[in-house]
Amino acid sequence: MTRKRYILLVLILGALTAIGPFSIDMYLPGFPAIAKSLHTTTARVSLSLSGFFIGISAGQLLYGPLLDRFGRKNPLYVGLILYIAASVGCFFVNTIEQLIVLRFIQAVGSCAAGVASMAMVRDIFPVKDNAKVFALLILILGVSPMIAPTVGGYVTAAFEWQYIFVILAGIAVIVLMAVIFLLPESHQPDPSHSLKPRPIINSFWTVIKHPQFYTYAICGAIGFSGLFAYLAASPFVFMDVYGVSSKVYGWIFALLSVGFIGSSQVNGMLTRSYKSEQIVNVTLPAMVLLTLVFIAGSALNVFGIYGTILMIFLILCCVGITYPNTSALSLAPFSKNAGTAAALMGALQMAFGTLVSIVVSMFKSRSTIPMAGLMATAALLALLILIIGRRNIVQPVEATDQVGVGAH
Repeated sequence: MTRKRYILLVLILGALTAIGPFSIDMYLPGFPAIAKSLHTTTARVSLSLSGFFIGISAGQLLYGPLLDRFGRKNPLYVGLILYIAASVGCFFVNTIEQLIVLRFIQAVGSCAAGVASMAMVRDIFPVKDNAKVFALLILILGVSPMIAPTVGGYVTAAFEWQYIFVILAGIAVIVLMAVIFLLPESHQPDPSHSLKPRPIINSFWTVIKHPQFYTYAICGAIGFSGLFAYLAASPFVFMDVYGVSSKVYGWIFALLSVGFIGSSQVNGMLTRSYKSEQIVNVTLPAMVLLTLVFIAGSALNVFGIYGTILMIFLILCCVGITYPNTSALSLAPFSKNAGTAAALMGALQMAFGTLVSIVVSMFKSRSTIPMAGLMATAALLALLILIIGRRNIVQPVEATDQVGVGAH
């Protein structure tokens, strides 16, 4: 594969991966405006974010078998078209209930892009390159939190919050054209993958019972849910508790994203000298320590806005290094069932993320304690899962190994 082709494929897969997060980040600065427009509260508006997470979690389980049965591109077309239609629908909503439902549908469409991109990394690139490619996808993914909230803040201030969804629909149309004309089909349709409930359940069971998968997929998903605690709580924390404007919030969000993006690229350098397992063994305990400091400082009210930004920045650095390695280790044992494995991994991430975002919306405390507490809980549970689960991994398939083991 030529370098130019390599870069093109990474860019397209990165754009697919970014659709879901872009859909989350862009409308966050518009929460107060949405609440005012739809005659509801910011907490109620956050339920549209939870609805989005639920849609992604459920949808990924749907697309996994479809991607293995019909190839990668046809289900991807369906998902992107559904996403575009739901985005246009969000422009016309009159109630918060309508927005929640359409955001759910939008998420079901967007997760086709996320699952397909993860599976195609496993299809197209050697297993030894997977962690590096995942880190590059995070670099592209990082453009979303750097640009989306800032754009969303200015769009909300200059026009109306509804136009955010027009922009999202336009982005999806561009990505759809790139998929149609530039992205190759990486997995031919396989009729042996039945869509009947029993074989689908058996396929998922084959994946989830693999010790390496359930250890790193669950560990990674729980650890990653700390990011969702931040996403769901940050509009309230920065705009309500600290009183910043939607524009300033967008810039804070962009600044914090540098930690997530930059650390993921540091990970690319680390994987040249260390195995993914070794990296996770360092970054996850570090995340536990940082989150405990964060919750202690929040309880003592010693941080303020700048201290809060610093702590979140450092925690996101740990997430940015841990996530690509747990993802690569989760998928490393699979070749035949890569789509199913990617879907299940993504569903686990979104399931825990959804739970955390719903819990965040239940707190009424005017402080950072709920966010810090959930981030600390996620980090501690992830470390516990890693310690317990890796005892059951007899022959680990390292993410830098040359050949993955097919799951049959």
